[in-house]
Amino acid sequence: MNHGRKCSIPGCTGNGDTFHSLPKEPNTRRAWLMFVYKKIPVKFDTQLFVCSNHFTKDSFENLGQFKAGFAKLLLLKRGAAPTVRSSQPHQIALQEGQHTKDAACQTDAPGVASHGTQLSRVTLRPHIRSKGVQGTVLCRSVAAGTTTPSVSGPLSSTPFKGLRPAKRPRLEFEEEVEDVSYTGTDPQDSTFHPTQSVTMGTESAKLFTPPVSSYGDAKYIVFEQCLLSLFETCPVCTRVCNVLPRRRGSFLAVDQLCPHCQFFRQWKSQPVIGSTPVGNLQLSAAIYFCGASFSKMKKLFESMQLRTHNYDSFRRHARTYLEPAIIHSWTEWQTTKLQMLSEANSVILRGDMRADSPGHSAKYGSYTMMDVQTDEIAVIQLVQSNEVGGRSYMEKEGLLRALDLLHQSGVKLDCIITDRHPQIQKLLSERKITHYYDAWHVAKGLSKKLEQLGKDKDCALVKRWHKSIVNHLYWCATSSVSGTEKVAKWKSVLNHIQDVHSHSDPAFPKCVHQPKASKDRSKWFQPGSSALNRLDKVLTNKRYLTDVEKLSHHYQTSTMEQFHNVIQRFAPKNVVFPFIGMLCRLYLAAMHFNENAERPQRKTAKGKQMHRLMFREAKRGGYTVKQVKTEPTICYILNLMRLVFEEIIHDPVPYVDAVQRIPVPQDLCAQLDRPSIGDAVTENVSRFNRGRV
Repeated sequence: MNHGRKCSIPGCTGNGDTFHSLPKEPNTRRAWLMFVYKKIPVKFDTQLFVCSNHFTKDSFENLGQFKAGFAKLLLLKRGAAPTVRSSQPHQIALQEGQHTKDAACQTDAPGVASHGTQLSRVTLRPHIRSKGVQGTVLCRSVAAGTTTPSVSGPLSSTPFKGLRPAKRPRLEFEEEVEDVSYTGTDPQDSTFHPTQSVTMGTESAKLFTPPVSSYGDAKYIVFEQCLLSLFETCPVCTRVCNVLPRRRGSFLAVDQLCPHCQFFRQWKSQPVIGSTPVGNLQLSAAIYFCGASFSKMKKLFESMQLRTHNYDSFRRHARTYLEPAIIHSWTEWQTTKLQMLSEANSVILRGDMRADSPGHSAKYGSYTMMDVQTDEIAVIQLVQSNEVGGRSYMEKEGLLRALDLLHQSGVKLDCIITDRHPQIQKLLSERKITHYYDAWHVAKGLSKKLEQLGKDKDCALVKRWHKSIVNHLYWCATSSVSGTEKVAKWKSVLNHIQDVHSHSDPAFPKCVHQPKASKDRSKWFQPGSSALNRLDKVLTNKRYLTDVEKLSHHYQTSTMEQFHNVIQRFAPKNVVFPFIGMLCRLYLAAMHFNENAERPQRKTAKGKQMHRLMFREAKRGGYTVKQVKTEPTICYILNLMRLVFEEIIHDPVPYVDAVQRIPVPQDLCAQLDRPSIGDAVTENVSRFNRGRV
C-alpha cells in the first residue's frame, strides 16, 4: 500500500500500513505541520505523507475492520492528527495496554502508582463518565489548534473521539477564520495546578478546586510564543509534548499532553464562571462603564494583534449583566437621594434638558434635575420624541415626569431654577411652584441683541458698552432679593450710560459706585440720540423686564452645562444608541458626575492653589481663569464591577426583570412603510443616471 511513498516525519524508518496525505482543513493542517516541523513553517511541501504508526488507535474509523481483514486501508477520522513520535509498528498495540520498550531508549515513562495499590496505566487514566454514571469531566474542548492530543480521557470531543460530551453549560463559539474556539469548563469543573500531575485519576477530585472569580487580579499582555514555550516539554519526563491552544475572545486554554508518559494538564488564562470567561466579561464591563466605544477599542486591539471577543458577545454581556447592574445601582442611589431630600427643610433644584442632536431632529431628550446644595444629580428622565409628538414637547414631558417622581417620593420643592422655556413657565405656574430663571440664559439672549444692534453705524457706542451692560445684568440678579429691586437696578443702567447716577425709583435711588469725574464725553450716550432710543427699547421691553424680575439671585444652572459635557463623553451626539443603552449611559454620566462633584482644587508643592487660562473662541482673544481640580475617581466603576461579578453573574434573572419592566417606546421608524431591499434598489435612481428630458 506504500506506492513508493515515504513518511515525512524526521527519523521515521518504519513502513506503516497506510500513508496519509496532508489534510485540507486549516486547523487540522496546522496540527500536522506543528507535529512534523515542531512549528508552523512559512513554506512547506504540500506532498506531505505520514504513516499510520504516528496515529493512535482511536484516530482511525475502521481499525476493527482493518484488523479483521475486511479493509485494506486505514481511514482517519475527521480532525485526527499525528501525535506519536515513535515509528515502531507496535505503537497501536501499546495504546491497548501492552508494555514494550526500545532497547536503546533510556527515557521511558516512569511507572505511576497510588499509595496502596499497583494499578495499570489504563486504570490510572483520568476518569470519564460511563453510560450509567454521572461523573465529573475534568475538562472539555473541541478539535482545533496546533497539535492534537492522542489519548482519550480529559478531552470530550474531536480530536479525542469516543467520549460522551458532558451535560453542562457550554461556552458559545466565536467563528473566526484564523483563531480557534474553546468550550470552557463549568464552574464546578477543575483546573490543573502546574506543580501537580493528574495521571492519578483516583485522586483527581482532591487535586482540583473550583475556580475563584479573581476579577480584581492584575492583568498583563503576554505574547503567544512566550506563553506556549512554557508547555513545550513534559515536566515529568522532559520530552516534547503536544500543545493544543484554544481561544474564546481574550480567554485562552492550553492543553498539554505528553505522548510518552501520558501526562496531561490544562492551563486557563482566566477563571470561568458558569459559561462566561471572567476576562471577556470584565473587558466588556470596562468598555461600557467607562463610556468607551467597542468599535474603537476593537480597532485598537486589532492594530496590536491583541485578541478580544466580538461585538455580539459585548452586546450579550451588556444585556445580561452590565445594563441591569447600571440600572440597579442608579435606582438604589436615587432612592436614597430622594429620601434625603424628602427629609430636608429646604429643597432647591435646578433643571435643564439635553437633546441628543442639535436642531429639531433630536431623537432623545434627557431632562435632569440637580440639587443645588450638593451639586448632585437627583433625577434623570429620558424621553423619546415619538412619545410626545415631536422634539418641541420633550422638555415639558421630562420635567413633568421628574415632578411626579419627586411628588411620589414626598419631596417638597421651595423653588426650581431653569431656562426661559415657555412650556416650562406655564407648567410650573399651573402647579404653583416658585420659578426662577438662570441668569446665563437671560444674558445670552441679551448679548445677541446687543451684538446685532452694535453692528449699525449709528449705534457703534452700543458695542463699547456691550460687556458692561451684560455684567450689570448679573449684578442685578446676585445683589438683589426681591423682583422689584432687580427691575429697579436694571432700569438704572439707562441713566448710568448717560452719566446720570441718581434715579427716580425709590427701590434704587442712586448708584452704589463711587462718583467719578470724566472729561471724555464721547463715551456717554447723549439724551434723545438714536442709539439711546433703540437701546432703550431692547432693555426695557415688557417681556424682558418680566424675565429680569424672575432672575435667580442665589443659584444658577451653569453646573448643569458641566454635566452635559460629561454626558457627551458617555453618549456622544454622533452615535445612535437604543433606548435602554442611552438610559444606562445617562446613569453612568450621573454617577461619574455625582462622585466627582465636590473635587478639591489642586495645589502646588508649596500649598498654592492652581489655576490655568482658557482662551475660548467665543471670547475673541479674551480668556477665562479656570481652577485646576484633582483627578476624578472611578469608585462607581469598581462598585459596578463588584455587583456584576459577585451578585448578578450568579443570578441575573431578578436584575434583568427590573430592566424589562422599563417601558421602551417604539422606534421612530416603526410606523413607517418599509419597502423590500429589491424595490428600494430599483427605485433608487441617481440624478446623474436619469434619462434626458
